[in-house]
Parts: sequence; C-alpha cells; structure tokens
Amino acid sequence: MTSNLILFNKPFRVLSQFSAEGDKSTLAEYIDSPNFYPAGRLDFDSEGLLLLTNKGALQHVIASPDFKLPKTYWVQVEGEISDAALEQLRQGIELKDGLTKPAHAERISTPDVWERTPAVRHRENIPTSWLSLQIREGKNRQVRRMTAAVGFPTLRLIRYAIGPYTLDDTPVGQWVHIEPTEPLLHEVTQFEEQRKRKTSSPHRRSAGKTGQPVSNDKGMARRPTRPKSTSRTHRK
Repeated sequence: MTSNLILFNKPFRVLSQFSAEGDKSTLAEYIDSPNFYPAGRLDFDSEGLLLLTNKGALQHVIASPDFKLPKTYWVQVEGEISDAALEQLRQGIELKDGLTKPAHAERISTPDVWERTPAVRHRENIPTSWLSLQIREGKNRQVRRMTAAVGFPTLRLIRYAIGPYTLDDTPVGQWVHIEPTEPLLHEVTQFEEQRKRKTSSPHRRSAGKTGQPVSNDKGMARRPTRPKSTSRTHRK
C-alpha cells in the first residue's frame, strides 16, 4: 500500500501549493500524486524539504508548532558568522512579533548541495559563510529575520530536515514516498483521540446541519482539477 507521506526536495522559486498564482512555478509541475497536500509551507525563495500527506491529522501534526517537530535549516549568510551572533541565535532573538525561542545554531562548512538557479550573487570583497539553524516554531520568514537581526543577512536558505526526515538521497526537484515514524504515528493517534472527545462532547454543536461526523481529511485545502503531469523531476 502506498504511504500517506511524501518527501519532496523543493527547488528555488517554487510555490508550496498546487494552485496557480500568476506565472510562478507550483508543486503541480513536480508532483503527480492525487489528494496529497503540503504539511506546512516553505517560502517561494527557500529550498529543500517539504512534506506532503493525504491525511488531515498527519498534516496537522507535522505543520503545527504545538507538536514541536524541529526543523533544521542550512543557511548561507553574508559575512563570516561570528561566535557572538551564534550565541544570540541560541539565546533567542527579539523580532517585531515577539522573542524567538532558543535555537540550536552552529557554524558548518559549505555543504555538498546542488547548484541553485539562478546562483547566489557574490561580492568579491564580502565573504559568505554557512550555519545550521534548528528551530521549533514557525514565525513568518523567521530564519531570514533572525540572521538579519544579528547582522548576517541570509543569501540562501535550504531546509534540510523536519524531525527525523532529511534531504539525504533525494535530489532537488524529486520526491519519494516515505513511512511515518512510530513517534509521529503516536502523536497522530493522540491528536485524533482528543478531537473525537471534543466532537462527542454534549456541549459541542454539531459540525454540520446533517449531524454527520466530520472526516479526518475535511480540513485539507482542495487542489484544482488538472491534467496529470508526465514528469516528476522537471526543473524550472
């Protein structure tokens, strides 16, 4: 039986959605697997790991910061990242929408990753460096704002891991079916049990006029009807 989870290595400048938006590339150009939807998002100008599922409860658990799946990013920044900046990231950064939680931040050597198209703009008199940054929350464009706040603007952002899942062995623009881990399935089971208890409460109104129970997948956005793609590894 096909897995309920897909791991996709999203290229640069691809929207994390199937519906069209102007002339921007979308997931529809890469993934041809009906009824799968992103569990969380990855910015248009960011690259790397995106998980998709056809189960609403699994989608919620992966995407929600309440379940605290850590997300690890490889970040190329302008300048040689300093020890002081790394320590600030570890302590938490004050952003306009609040203080970030302490992150795991460390300097890393240049990772062995694919070439980005278009390439990152380099300045001869300004060096660049890489760091690994692991966070457990999901503020809007959080990583970019965090590095800018400590004086090192992000030039390239790659999400390497979500919980136990990584980009290892998945080339850019390609996807594979994967199996949910036991801890993840346990979280899903607990979430579904909590939802059932709330739904069965005598003080809770019926979710619909007919009184029929709500399917686990009703909360998922619908994908527009489209012809099936003949390629799964197209690169824009």
